[in-house]
Amino acid sequence: MSNLTRGLAVLSAAMLFAVSLRAAEVKTAVLRVDRVVGPPISRLDAPPADLGFAGGMLGNEDNRTTGAFTGMDYTVKTQAVAPEQAEAALDAMKAEGIGLIAVIAEGDVLKALADRAGAGVLLLNAGARDEALRDADCRANVLHVSPSRSMLTDSLIQFLIWKKWSRILLIHGSHPEDKLLADSYRKSAAKFGADIVEEREFADTGGARRTDTGHVLVQRQIPVFTQGAEEHDVMIAADEAGVFAPYLPYHTWDPRPVAGSAGLRPVSWHAAHESWGATQIQTRFEKLTGRNMREEDYQTWLAMRVIGEAVTRSGKADPAAVRSYVLSPEFELAAFKGQKLTFRPWNGQLRQPILLTEGRVTVSVSPQEGYLHQHSPLDTLGIDAPETACHAFGG
Repeated sequence: MSNLTRGLAVLSAAMLFAVSLRAAEVKTAVLRVDRVVGPPISRLDAPPADLGFAGGMLGNEDNRTTGAFTGMDYTVKTQAVAPEQAEAALDAMKAEGIGLIAVIAEGDVLKALADRAGAGVLLLNAGARDEALRDADCRANVLHVSPSRSMLTDSLIQFLIWKKWSRILLIHGSHPEDKLLADSYRKSAAKFGADIVEEREFADTGGARRTDTGHVLVQRQIPVFTQGAEEHDVMIAADEAGVFAPYLPYHTWDPRPVAGSAGLRPVSWHAAHESWGATQIQTRFEKLTGRNMREEDYQTWLAMRVIGEAVTRSGKADPAAVRSYVLSPEFELAAFKGQKLTFRPWNGQLRQPILLTEGRVTVSVSPQEGYLHQHSPLDTLGIDAPETACHAFGG
């Protein structure tokens, strides 16, 4: 090694050491609020203990890589609590000086946390899909990296219209979240010109969960339940509670494709997705955790990367500055979906393509070709600016 080369190496090491000494800490957290629910129909769907946390850790690693060269040291705290403990957990995070928090929770809990957090904290919604949180019940201190129900239902209906499968049999569950999802499918069908020829409700009687008798009961019940339906091209299941939808494929009376909560599903992320460099993040996640990346993991990774990109580009780490930057035209984020992601300034929703998967491969990605918009084709998915009832963002 020449004296010049050795000198440059020493200088470089000294510069990195100096940066590390003056690195500013960016404190972040992932707060997961777990409700008690029954077991999923399939044991393969049982949530791992680190659900969401693993994505946050990977995103924090990415931020730290950049932070090593920009003088920012990122940390992430992870915590899972019951709903009744959520506000106390938020208070404790605030007391530790954490003002940037990704939250995986149901909509009512997220709204309560937002009201308690106040203007000095920025929450990044990495779980709740409630439309109202992006509409009349929006909060100025909440940004949404999780897609809304309407973004998911719009993405599926666009594909069905592209396929010319416009006649839909809609089967929804009896739980409140199932009915909200069904309503979103009705609105998406009206928006894009699909025809819901018939609706049926599958009532949860408590026997459809993962038991031997439950399997036999539902397998016998589904053909009878779907018999005599109006002529349709495709069956859509609105089963957010996870009671019956996985039983529909191969058990329906008429041989028709199933979509929605089973069969062809609209998702923010899936382990089979490989396009646009996605194999790279899938491999890194699997090496870190020993399992596949789920939607909640991708969404918390997104939340951390939104923070990291905003801090890097703006040079500021306080919640108000991060919020201001990500809602500006300057913000964009590469996220392995074929195009840069940006936020809707009228309600704080992250624009993003939606994957359509059948479980083994990505069948398609919405928005579909031909769906145009004056600003972005991504705004054909979900609430557009002229439709919004959100006023917290100036809309």
